[in-house]
Amino acid sequence: MRNESERLSGSDEVDLFELVQGVWRQKVWVAVIALPIIILGVAYAKLASPIYEAKLYVQPPSQNDIAQLNYGRGGDTGLSMLTIKDVYEVYLRSLQSETVRNKFFRSVYLPTLSDGGRGESRDALYSQFNRLLKIGVAAKDSPSRFVITASVEDPQQAAVWVATYAEMAASQAKLEVLKGNQSEALVKADNLQQQIDGARAAARKTRQDEIIQLSEALRVARSIGLEKPPIISGEVSAGMDGTLTYMRGSKALEAVIANLESRASDDPFIAGLRSKQEKLAFYRNLKIEPAAIAVYQQDGVVDQPDKPVKPRKVLIVLLSVVIGVGLGLAVAMGRDVWVRRKAT
Repeated sequence: MRNESERLSGSDEVDLFELVQGVWRQKVWVAVIALPIIILGVAYAKLASPIYEAKLYVQPPSQNDIAQLNYGRGGDTGLSMLTIKDVYEVYLRSLQSETVRNKFFRSVYLPTLSDGGRGESRDALYSQFNRLLKIGVAAKDSPSRFVITASVEDPQQAAVWVATYAEMAASQAKLEVLKGNQSEALVKADNLQQQIDGARAAARKTRQDEIIQLSEALRVARSIGLEKPPIISGEVSAGMDGTLTYMRGSKALEAVIANLESRASDDPFIAGLRSKQEKLAFYRNLKIEPAAIAVYQQDGVVDQPDKPVKPRKVLIVLLSVVIGVGLGLAVAMGRDVWVRRKAT
């Protein structure tokens, strides 16, 4: 058994030695195959356009950033307070929406292309654009933190793109948030207006009913010839309401009726009306400037990249050497086997 193992080991060593000799005999083929591949790899590494990558990280806004949105909300207003999560979710929808992406594609990306480049298929251009600008979650353990990544040949353009896209999404989100806020304020104002109109109508009806009641009392007072209220024990008798209203006397009743009929407005006599009118004016005129709020916070600054991420020149050259030499060795070994078999 030992002799057999030694024989096999010796056979392996001879085969390996013959293999190296065979490759050496076909060394020209190794060079013929490897050199062009290595040259192509080096040429690509030198001539390929460098790609620069800029990133912008976004995170939820602070409470101060959305404070203006909650002006006139909460408490007994019937309008719920807007939270940071509410506002930031609107921004994230805008950030990932096709509306903003298409707007950026038309207004920012297409103008950077040459006339010939813009002549390509719009779908092809849009697919190319989608490879250059990407939106994603920054980290799995921080799902609320997103990153905007631009990969283009111009480092300055990459930095401008991510900043422009973030603000374009913010403008869209602000419009949506402010529109919703304005809509809720107008609904609140409409409700107050209905309450005010209802209170005025009720006051007007109450005044008309009072005039009718006083007119009946006036007829009674006139029928009994009572012009002035009776004086009992040196004082004017009290309790002149209801069925005893006529005891006020015809002159007093005539004056009260004339005053009620000539009243221009019931507003001063409606309890709580002025407060409702103030709230109505507030909600009707409630306007928030977009610059007064922020729907996201930028995490860090966007620096112009100074080192390209593509091509990775050292890796490309190493891969071309490995692939070229590997293919050259394979061809050399195959050719040597073929030559020896042909010779035998």
